[in-house]
Amino acid sequence: MEGGCLCGALRYRLTAMPFDADHCHCRMCQKSTGAVVGSWMDFLAEQVIWLSGKPTEYASSETTRRGFCSSCGTSISFRDTGYPKYYTLSIASLDNPNLVPVKYHIHTSSQVEWLCIKDDTPKYSGARS
Repeated sequence: MEGGCLCGALRYRLTAMPFDADHCHCRMCQKSTGAVVGSWMDFLAEQVIWLSGKPTEYASSETTRRGFCSSCGTSISFRDTGYPKYYTLSIASLDNPNLVPVKYHIHTSSQVEWLCIKDDTPKYSGARS
């Protein structure tokens, strides 16, 4: 699978399917993506190959790094420095986002009131333990 940012400055290739995928409703994801929910997929860091460019990162907390394209602003990645073996990418940045099914919702306590979730996946009010 391949993906990238809106302008094409960032392009990546994945060497495996994600080991996890979720919809996050936390306020940081809402603000950083500009959407009411962030949809993310998780990989081992070595499974993500950058073909062109690399994200610019913003430290949104002591351990969280949110990656974006410095040219077009696309929110594309998430890293927790406490878990350096893992790398998270935005599902929407895939050339075909339909290839990755989401397994659950997290931080639904921050879900916007007018968003009605009708899927059958598990929902967690905070982080999934």
